[in-house]
Amino acid sequence: MRIGSLRIGSLRIGSLRIQLLAWVVLPLAGLAAINLWTSHGNARATADLVTDRMLMASARAIAEQVAVKDGVLDATIPPAAIEMFDTGDRDSVYYHVETAGGRLLTGYPDLPKATQRGSIETGFRDHRLRLATLSHAVIGAGSDSPITVTVGVTLGGHDAMVRRLWLSAFGQQLALVAIAGVFVLLGLRRGLAPLIRLRDAVRSPGRSDLDPIEVAGAQSEIRPLIEALNAYMARVRAQMAAQRRFIANAAHQLRTPLALLSTQASYALRESVADRRREALVALQASSGKLARLAEQLLTLSRAEPGSRRPRADRIDLTEAARQVLEAHAPKAIERNIDLGLEETGPVPVTGDGTMLREMIVNLVDNALRYTPAGGSVTVKLAATGSEALLTVTDAGPGIPVEEREHVFERFYRIAGSAEEGSGLGLAIVHEVVENASGSVTLGDAAAGGLKVEVRLPLAGN
Repeated sequence: MRIGSLRIGSLRIGSLRIQLLAWVVLPLAGLAAINLWTSHGNARATADLVTDRMLMASARAIAEQVAVKDGVLDATIPPAAIEMFDTGDRDSVYYHVETAGGRLLTGYPDLPKATQRGSIETGFRDHRLRLATLSHAVIGAGSDSPITVTVGVTLGGHDAMVRRLWLSAFGQQLALVAIAGVFVLLGLRRGLAPLIRLRDAVRSPGRSDLDPIEVAGAQSEIRPLIEALNAYMARVRAQMAAQRRFIANAAHQLRTPLALLSTQASYALRESVADRRREALVALQASSGKLARLAEQLLTLSRAEPGSRRPRADRIDLTEAARQVLEAHAPKAIERNIDLGLEETGPVPVTGDGTMLREMIVNLVDNALRYTPAGGSVTVKLAATGSEALLTVTDAGPGIPVEEREHVFERFYRIAGSAEEGSGLGLAIVHEVVENASGSVTLGDAAAGGLKVEVRLPLAGN
């Protein structure tokens, strides 16, 4: 009998924590990356707005200083119009002032003008400029009015502002992700605490039994794991109990036959008369046969116990199985002049462990033949009634008293005063097999006064 192994002590709690942390923090980091990308655009838009307003303010300051003096249109560049771009980034400022007729009043003649509403970025003398153009009316300028003022500045300060704004947003996002990671770790530590306690309970040095484990404060998601673990340990306990029972039963039942074999062998060795030696050897052979039958029944009983075998769902025909069993037992029936018969009306399909169901029929027929006197009869009947398969075995033996019938399914139970030798395991095996197949077995009186055993099993579906 093989007991399954239990490997719970090596739960990968650390790996689970890392995985959960990754599933929370990585999506959060992805969202932060998207936010940083949008933050870069926002930072650039902010820098554009600030630079454009500075350009328009500079152009307006220059335009307001243009006036007619002594009949001549004069353009003076105020220092403030240039100094407002002094942000420490060593930007160069370019300007251009011309009349409505296109006459240059001051500035750089080849400086481009913004031909559209607002500002533009363009190249000028190996620099990238952002420039803006302002139209301004001058009183008394006549046809030279309105004048056009264009101011451009290199992008050093502009790009520095974009970087500062973006780095500030980056620092904030990084801090948020880090803080979120810390809180997630704290939450995981608290949330996984029941798993840690479960691991410690399983691995506890003082734990040497398979009693159910209870973890206080376990969440609903962990509760099924604990229940499954307890159910598994219950199956292991059942297997171990079955193993202990099998060892105890085998030791108890084999002790007497083995002692008898040893005695008979010693007697045969000491006997010098050929006939007596042959008689002792025949008895030894009979005892060894009974011992082999006992060992076979013990093994069958151990396999029939719940949890000792992997559940099977074979589809077998009880009629065919009974026919094969009766053919195997026919020589024994003929030897004792017992009428061994099978009454059936066709296939009777059931679902279950095919080997154990055949063993059930073997034990029923073997018991019936053993207790039926010479010249008697044993009949096996099979029929399908409704949703059940009905297997009936009747014999012409002494039967079983009503008050004994609830005990004969117990292991090694034998009716007091029974003349027939047996192990008391046949009906115990039948009971275990029928119970495992979700059926029922009942004992009654046969018409001829013997025993009638009825086994009912669910019919197999189509």
